[in-house]
Amino acid sequence: MVVATRSQSWNQSVLHTAKGFKPTPLPILAGAIPEGLRGSLYRNGPGRLERGGIRVGHWFDGDGAVLGVHFQDSGATGVYRYVETPEFLDEERSGKLLYSGYGMLPPGGLFDRFTKGLKNAANTSVLAFGDRLLALWEGGHPYALDLETLETRKADNLGNLPNSLPFSAHPKRDPNTGEIYNFGVSFGKDTVLNLYCVDSAGKLKQRNSHKLDGFPLIHDFVMAGQYLLFFISPVRLNPLPLLAKLKSFSELFDWKPEKGTQVLVFDRQTLNLISQGETDPWYQWHFGNACVDSDGNAVVDVIRYADFNTNEYLRQVSTGTPTTSAKSTLWQIRVNPLTGKVLEQQELLDRHCEFPIVQPDQVGQSWQHTYVSLHRQGANPVEEIFGAIARFDQSTGELIEADCGENRYPMEPIYASDAIDPTQGWIVTVVYDGNTDSSEVWIWDENRLNDSPVCRLGLPEVIPLGFHGTWKPLV
Repeated sequence: MVVATRSQSWNQSVLHTAKGFKPTPLPILAGAIPEGLRGSLYRNGPGRLERGGIRVGHWFDGDGAVLGVHFQDSGATGVYRYVETPEFLDEERSGKLLYSGYGMLPPGGLFDRFTKGLKNAANTSVLAFGDRLLALWEGGHPYALDLETLETRKADNLGNLPNSLPFSAHPKRDPNTGEIYNFGVSFGKDTVLNLYCVDSAGKLKQRNSHKLDGFPLIHDFVMAGQYLLFFISPVRLNPLPLLAKLKSFSELFDWKPEKGTQVLVFDRQTLNLISQGETDPWYQWHFGNACVDSDGNAVVDVIRYADFNTNEYLRQVSTGTPTTSAKSTLWQIRVNPLTGKVLEQQELLDRHCEFPIVQPDQVGQSWQHTYVSLHRQGANPVEEIFGAIARFDQSTGELIEADCGENRYPMEPIYASDAIDPTQGWIVTVVYDGNTDSSEVWIWDENRLNDSPVCRLGLPEVIPLGFHGTWKPLV
């Protein structure tokens, strides 16, 4: 067992094995729930990282557990449940790890490695429709959950998505039409980038495909007006040891900076490739947003790493004691979408940050504010997890920062629009307090992040630090 120090209490959260809880009224610890905050916050992330005394190989391998917080006139109710995939239920019954994952092979001998396949961890993000919530993961179909109780229903093929095609964890929703764009990478004789358009009800409308060079790792993409842009970093998988079940995916991705970063631009209407280009090497997990400027160029915000050390850092997070440095900062890239040529690159914020988001009604369009998670001033970026969230102003460069305090760690900020005043927004997140070993929901006025939260709600259990979430307005 890892013992937390005063400067590293976040690992009590990551290493916590969640039990989950049924719908429970949440006590107000401070302030009051805003009158116009009505809807549901959903968050996804690894709820457990070990079974039978054996720890998973990477933070990405933990069992997906979804938190729902429903804000109604009567108050806030929370519910927290694991996503009960068939693989999860198999391991629950056996009490031990059985399947391979992003950073691990099945325990046991070589024969065991060939008899058990890849587990759908369903642990990365969530996507809300009017009749269901989808728990998303990189390598397979999403799982549909009940919007209120989070009870797992079944794997969801979005109407007619073939079983062989994955539906990735970072879909982009058009704020005007409600249509959703996403992708999935399938590996075989060729590596194929599959592109999807899904209607507002969650039914697949259109798909297309594009053959890729080698076996890259693609986690996110960005929508800019009529375009979809992919920046393919020079990370490539060595497939032979994977096929022989000698090593996991994570262990076989190599950093090849000589390949540069490939730029692919697709048309949103046809999903056909328009252009491709190449620029200098970097790695990114996440994009903030993108739009088309007055000159017709795509302007893209991205959280950029100099190399792929971030993968090893994230593996070490699951042990509670990371030692690898992997700084990421906010950049803006300008691309000619008709040629794929990168015209300009500029670092906007020289602070170690991640998990960028914008207002949902500005996705793919011009925007003013980008919200990020970042380290507190003076924090050790290797030993510490993000202890603050902030709002970056694209026009002025101003950074308004919400420092959660010593030994407090917020998850990704989520923007929630006010149901009464359309000009008002709220930033909602889940904060782990290492001083009390507890988790809370914190709510800020989006314009006053450097003030105290307007409301803090208690949660019945520690919520392990997770990945991505969404806000679903009350309809």
